[in-house]
Amino acid sequence: MAHLTIYRETTPDSTVVSNLFIDEYMRDANDAQLKVYFYLLRMMSARQATSVSDIADKFNHTEKDVLRALKYWQGLNLLDLDYDNEKNLVGIHIHDLSAGQETSSCPDPGRPSSFVPAPAVIPSASVQPDRAMAAPASLRPDRAVAASVPLQSLSAPAEAAENVPSYKKPSYSADQLKAFRDREETAQLLFIAESYIGRPLTPSEMKTILYFIDILHFSDDLIDYLIQYCVDRGKKDFKYIEKVAVNWAEEGISTPSQAQKQTCRYDKNVYTIMNGLGKSGSPTKKEVEYINRWLKDYDFSTDVILEACERTVLATDKHRFEYAEGILSSWKRQNVHHRSDITRVDDAYRQRQKPAPAPKPANRFNQFTQNSYDFEALEEELVSN
Repeated sequence: MAHLTIYRETTPDSTVVSNLFIDEYMRDANDAQLKVYFYLLRMMSARQATSVSDIADKFNHTEKDVLRALKYWQGLNLLDLDYDNEKNLVGIHIHDLSAGQETSSCPDPGRPSSFVPAPAVIPSASVQPDRAMAAPASLRPDRAVAASVPLQSLSAPAEAAENVPSYKKPSYSADQLKAFRDREETAQLLFIAESYIGRPLTPSEMKTILYFIDILHFSDDLIDYLIQYCVDRGKKDFKYIEKVAVNWAEEGISTPSQAQKQTCRYDKNVYTIMNGLGKSGSPTKKEVEYINRWLKDYDFSTDVILEACERTVLATDKHRFEYAEGILSSWKRQNVHHRSDITRVDDAYRQRQKPAPAPKPANRFNQFTQNSYDFEALEEELVSN
């Protein structure tokens, strides 16, 4: 019987992710790092071009976030970044994890077992892979397998790539964690963190606190304020806490007082009011001044402010903060303290706006003084006559 050829109409619309990546690398990566890596795999499998700016727009990140994620995966030797002679990023080589698993029979004890060295073949003379974080030559097998993601308009200024601060989270060993826990001052810090979180910390969460001290150089007081700040906003997930910590480090925050000034932009009430006015993103300094005036100077509750926001949105598309200020300042003058007081103010306003009764039109019948007659008396008088 003849052999059969089996084929399908279209190529599979899917992206393959290595099980080794899921088992060894996925758990320690943050949201941005995972998105960037998966998207690179997707573009590679589709043989499509991309760029740092395209990736940033795709996931609503900054280009710094994307470059930092690329550096993170480069640090774990999952990919290489290629630069041209002007230090512009022009290529990304993604390593084949399955090939690395087969060839790396004697891994470095200081690296994860899935370590894959840099590719031995350089694409062209004008494109040089960044070897700053490559493996030592003694650890490189004879055959290294890499895949390439085509890049389009990926050139980034050299200073943009080089000046990205490295906040890569190390893979702390059990011995490093034990040494950290055995420190006298660590016990109190962990106790404070557990008090805020409301449960014992996992080893991974303890490593995150070690990361705050070791890499971000946070003081115990700043870590205390950081965790309290996040928990007060209903965020007990250490991935969220870590993201806030990295943002603070990028802003150069090193004390609780600096963090307190910075966090006014992230206050829950601020964003609630911003959303109420149809605004997205971080408020400007002027908008924060308006919101602080409504909350602190006028002493309005959030529900009163949101009522003013709703009326503002229905009334205008422009200058909404100024319009809402007009409503709230008027309510302040009329002693509005609760939402129920707004009904009283509205009723008084409607009474003032009620039109006066229109005068009767003058005509030849009613332009003189009208007489009033008692018709029953007149009838009796006529009958008696």
